[in-house]
Amino acid sequence: MSMFSMTDVTSRPSIPSRQRGAAYWRELDWILLIATFLVTIYGSMLVWSASRSDMASENDPQSYLKRHLINVVIGMALGILVSKVNYRSLLAYTPIIYGVSVFTLILPFVPGVGSEIAGAQAWIDLPGGFTLQPSEFAKIAVILMMASVLAEKQDSESEPRDREVLVSIGVVVLPLLIILAQNDTGTVLILGSVALSIIAVSGARTRWVIGLIGAAVVGILLAIQLGLLKGYQVARLTSFVNPTADTGSTAYNANQARIAIGGGGMTGYGLFEGPQTQGSFVPVNESDFIFTVVGEELGFIGAMVLLVLIGVILVRGVLIALRADDLYGRLVATGVVAWLAFQMFENVGMSLGIMPITGIPLPFVSAGGTSMMACWIGVGLLENVRLHGRRTSL
Repeated sequence: MSMFSMTDVTSRPSIPSRQRGAAYWRELDWILLIATFLVTIYGSMLVWSASRSDMASENDPQSYLKRHLINVVIGMALGILVSKVNYRSLLAYTPIIYGVSVFTLILPFVPGVGSEIAGAQAWIDLPGGFTLQPSEFAKIAVILMMASVLAEKQDSESEPRDREVLVSIGVVVLPLLIILAQNDTGTVLILGSVALSIIAVSGARTRWVIGLIGAAVVGILLAIQLGLLKGYQVARLTSFVNPTADTGSTAYNANQARIAIGGGGMTGYGLFEGPQTQGSFVPVNESDFIFTVVGEELGFIGAMVLLVLIGVILVRGVLIALRADDLYGRLVATGVVAWLAFQMFENVGMSLGIMPITGIPLPFVSAGGTSMMACWIGVGLLENVRLHGRRTSL
């Protein structure tokens, strides 16, 4: 028997709409919301600086920034919308959300529908020159589906049964294989970290966690040895271990990133004044290497301000997970925090040369409409777990 039911959600006394509206704004985690907003604005300035010289139109130096801000507004609106829908009511629709997400992952392979960018066949072409990356939304679908499966244990049980753990692994493996076929190794690593975190927090036996870590290591080694990964993917994954062994574009990107960050010193050259940034020496520095812009133009102090704000987001997310009223809410919040934490660490780490280059954006900072929308939806889910867990007592 499910530990949640639609009766539990709908049988509570009705609350006047004005009172519900006041309670919504009063009970939001404003620290989380303000920190996320500040990081997004901070990122918009960096995107503006990175895009002025080579991505904006000749007639309007702010054209790329305007497009980015449209994505920000859409993302924030989606986050607010998601935060208002009781997360428990999502249980009934989670299989549909998951199924639609898996279906959209296949669309980039359809001729005339999908497109390839930087070696990854992971985008859907939209009218007006826009693109959509379904794998960003797949992160959310996987989190919701895994949480719903692992939260279905009986009330008398202290840990999920092996059957539920196996099903949850299957939930992540299917989209993971599709995304791997798209040559998007960065998202594969993120989904793996999300799955491991959710299973660990669910109370599953330690052998599952150890086994999954071992399987991941063996899987990566086999993929490299069997030639399942393309040459540039292998170079990205291994160049940070021995940078001098790679003389191709991967080494160039990593070296230019370190030159930009190191050149910024303590206070940086000033916004719009970084020679590496404005000279377009660092590739895709409006997205994958956005951290090089803050390091060069705002220096160590500017980079630390950004990292502190990111740390606030993650800490507030962890607190929401710890204080969740039920296992399902705790697992949803855990999945979102694991996703944002690993992606943030990977993005900053690859700019500093301590992590492999995987081509993933810095959440809330990098340009990229689908990523921005998905990240704000993630914040909406965190607020949702906080808000509706508290409202059960109203």
